[in-house]
Amino acid sequence: MHLYELFSHGLNRKHLGARMLSIVCVLTVVALYAGASFAQSNWPTKPITIIVPFPPGGATDALARAVASRLGPALGQPVIIDYKPGAGATLGAAIAAKAPADGYTLLMGAVHHTIAANVYKNLSYDFQKDFVPITIVGIVPNILVVNSNQQLYSVKELISQAKNEPNKLTYGSNGNGTAQHLIATQFQILSGTELLHVPYKGSAPLTTDLLGGQIDMSFDATTSTLPHIKAGKLRALAVITPKRSNFLPQVPTLAEAGVPGINITTWFGLLAPVATPKPIVNQLHNAVIKVMQAPEFKTQLEDAGAEPVGNTQEEMAKQISDEIEKFGNIVRTGKITVN
Repeated sequence: MHLYELFSHGLNRKHLGARMLSIVCVLTVVALYAGASFAQSNWPTKPITIIVPFPPGGATDALARAVASRLGPALGQPVIIDYKPGAGATLGAAIAAKAPADGYTLLMGAVHHTIAANVYKNLSYDFQKDFVPITIVGIVPNILVVNSNQQLYSVKELISQAKNEPNKLTYGSNGNGTAQHLIATQFQILSGTELLHVPYKGSAPLTTDLLGGQIDMSFDATTSTLPHIKAGKLRALAVITPKRSNFLPQVPTLAEAGVPGINITTWFGLLAPVATPKPIVNQLHNAVIKVMQAPEFKTQLEDAGAEPVGNTQEEMAKQISDEIEKFGNIVRTGKITVN
């Protein structure tokens, strides 16, 4: 209806003003929606940061760098690694959870965060509610290793010594409430042993002390331990996997070595703050999956002792939910708490 028709029908200025206001409001909403869609379709326009909640040199770092080096060219913007270690990977997660939800800050999350959800009582974030999954990048088997100078050649010998000398053998972990801590706790319960826990901020400082003889053993990932096993500096006693690892086929599983019932696989994956627009999350997911399909990427992960995954956002969300429930039972049984 044209404006002159409105006057011909006897509408006064008040009615005309209300009508025009409605039209302006509708046009404003349409313009804002179009602008948001336009902005998202042009994302990214600046560098993207991946927060790594451990120090450089560990498995989390290795997988994050493998993704970043190829994701940057795929998206047309640099992808920067920002290390925020501490508090069993929860410090970095807390920083990522509070970052602007615009797709420019991501978290390289890990199995440790599903454990921490049960262990830490005063977290400033909720791992399920404050993040949206993108994809799991890779999984890394954990290995029970000792310094090669140790006169321990089997899990049976280790258990025997630990029982004879309770709390003398020391093990390192990536921090309280991490996968290594949980594996060691289960190991002690199932084997009837008592080991002394030495928490670190990540695999790199842990491995340095293990190689130097400051600690006796660890249940760390292949990414950190495999090169030193191949060099003869560390001795692998068992892999903490349901079946033997392709990386170390000669090493028995922990179940084969006499301690069944432990099955914790360390995974690493990308997440974004929960309010990140769905189109951006989808664009990230598609770009990461494409990057992971490159043969060079798979080779890089395998050289680091990791197996590529690249699952859907829904599959990653379900794994996180299932693990939080699963680890909750283990944490209560082992009476693991961190203030």
